[in-house]
Formats: sequence, C-alpha cells, structure tokens
Amino acid sequence: MSQDNAHAADTPRGELGAIFASIELSKKTWLLTTMSPGAGDKMSRHIIAGGDIGSLFAQFMALKRRAYDRTGRHYPFVIIQEAGLDGFWVHRALIAEGYDSHVVDAASIATSRRKRRVKTDRLDGESLIRALLAFKRGEPRVCSMLRVPNPEEEDRRRIVRERKVLMEERIRHSNRIKGLLFSQGVTGYDPSRRDRREQLEMLRTGDGRPLPPNMKRQVLREFDRMELLIDQIREVEAERDDMLASERQSAREVVLLSKVVGIGPEFAAVLWGEGLFRHFDNRRQVAAYAGLAPTPWQSGSIDREQGIGKSGNPRLRSTLLEMAWLWLRHQPSSTLSRWFNERVAQNGGRFKKVMITALARKLVVALWKYTSAGVVIEGAVIRP
Repeated sequence: MSQDNAHAADTPRGELGAIFASIELSKKTWLLTTMSPGAGDKMSRHIIAGGDIGSLFAQFMALKRRAYDRTGRHYPFVIIQEAGLDGFWVHRALIAEGYDSHVVDAASIATSRRKRRVKTDRLDGESLIRALLAFKRGEPRVCSMLRVPNPEEEDRRRIVRERKVLMEERIRHSNRIKGLLFSQGVTGYDPSRRDRREQLEMLRTGDGRPLPPNMKRQVLREFDRMELLIDQIREVEAERDDMLASERQSAREVVLLSKVVGIGPEFAAVLWGEGLFRHFDNRRQVAAYAGLAPTPWQSGSIDREQGIGKSGNPRLRSTLLEMAWLWLRHQPSSTLSRWFNERVAQNGGRFKKVMITALARKLVVALWKYTSAGVVIEGAVIRP
C-alpha cells in the first residue's frame, strides 16, 4: 500500500486523508460525487457536461480549495469510475494530471438482492464512494479494480476484433443467400466458392424454373457486399500477420505460441492480444480472466457446481473453446488430449461439452505456463 493509500486508510472516521470522488459517465452529463475532509459524512454532487474534461479539472480545483478553507490542509484526490462505453480515456487523462484514479468492474460491487431495488445515478455514485473507501482501507474482495491496458496494448486488440466482426457479417450474408435460394427449392449451393456467380447462372428452382429475376438481382447484390467483406478480411489478416511478425522479433511469448502445432496466426493473435500479454500471479487468475473458472454453490448441506463463471474476456473464452476441439485433432498424443478421451470414455461418451470446457481451462493454463516460464506442454508437438 502506498503512503497516500495508507494515510487515507489510517485516518479515523470523519477525518478523511483524501478527497474521495466518483464519476458517473454518460453521453450527455457526468455526475461527480465527492466526500471531502471537514464535511463529515455529507456527499456533494456536481453535474458536468459529458466529455468536458476541462470543467471536471476545474471542479476538482474548486473542491480542493474548499477543503483547504475548512481544514487548512491540501488533500490529494482519489477517484473511481466504472468501466463502460467511454473506454479508458478519462482514466488516462486523470493519471496524466497526477490524480489517483481507479476503474472498477461494476458487476463486482455488492448490491441489494431484493426483487426490486432502487437504482439511480445518485445512488450509484454513493455506492462507488463506499466501495472506494473500503478498497483504500484494504478490505479484501470488496470490488475488482481493472488493470487498464496502455494505448498500445488496447490498439493491438483492434485487428483480431475487427476480423471477428467482419467474419460474422460475411456469414450473415452467406446465410441470407442460402435462405433466399432455399425458398425456391435450391439446396447445396455454397456462396463462399470462388465460382459463385457462374454457379448461380446454372441454378434452377425446385420445380425446374430459372431463378426469379428480382431474387437473382438481390442475390447478386448480396454477392457484392460479401465480396467487399472478403477483401476487407484479407486486408485485416495481412495487418495481423505483419503485427505478429513484428512481435516475433520483440516478444518471446509470441515466438513460443507460433511453434505449437495447432495454433495458427489467428489463435496466436487472440491468445496474445486478449490475454497472455497480461501478468498473472497464478493459474486461478488465468482461468478467471478467461471466464473458465468454476462457480461452486455451497450452503450447509448443499454443495453443487453452477458451471463456469463467464465473467472474464468473452473473446478469449470462445477462442479457447474452439481451440480445445482443434487441439484434440492436432495434438492427439498430448497429455491433455489423453486426459479428455479417458474422462469421456469413463462417462460412456457423454458430457463432451462439459469436458471440452474443462479441457479449455487446462489448455489456457498450460499455454500460460509455456509462454511465461517455458514449461513445455507434456506430449505436445512443437515445431522446430
């Protein structure tokens, strides 16, 4: 704990060692809630135009002067905000000005479990202040503060995320074409083939007629949009390969990932850019960040498992589940694949989906150990 944190935590109740502030961000307005020394338990609220960072800093200076007038001392600011659509630019602006800023996962703050609970920006600001006070006192598990990535780390993710969006759009266009043709009795047509336009001219409806002209023109326009997406996917993949090539020269972890059979450029980019570039203290943190940690329910004699938490990075989790299926194909002799096959055989071939989730959790932990400490996955085939 830093000196500022210790000073803020050790002061008696009613004698705060800092000015505690929470910011409720929205497009139209920002609600600033503060608790200042010398004002008791009273919280003040100030409305600022959304995005006006200059007015926010001016309000901080005014609050600092008022605290000095009441106590005769200068106090630092401790600020908290929720992670949301505004991203991290406000946090970075506060850090650049020397403020002690924190970004919290809003879902980690304890709330009332009543069927209907009151929720307003005013109450949210107060709950953030209380969570921040408890966090600075050193209370364990009071909330989860985010590790904010630097701009370079954040920008690195854009390539793989954009490719995923483009792939989903391409699949939607392909499915729409298949649906249009199916309504005329045409089956087995693949819009992703390179000769898609030539094959379209040869199609006949289920009752032997040529395709209706308006439908045919609609399908051709769908082709135009889908081919534009295919070109953009190629551009993004070229940027991804260039990024990985540059990181192979500077990041040892990316080189290690690229050597594992079954991990191609896309998997390597997602694994590194979405998760493994971070620092983890233990395997539980790795599984929790991927959203693959178990969530037991224990109360008295009740002891059951609710499945995985799904509270981590959804892109990393979906990629790991996909990679787990491919791992069984490309690494059949590895210890992880043999463990999966033995467990499934014990259950008579059932619970494959449950076991593939467990395999994905073991796989991400094994890859973390491999990239961070060089521990080779037992039985896995590594490229020279």
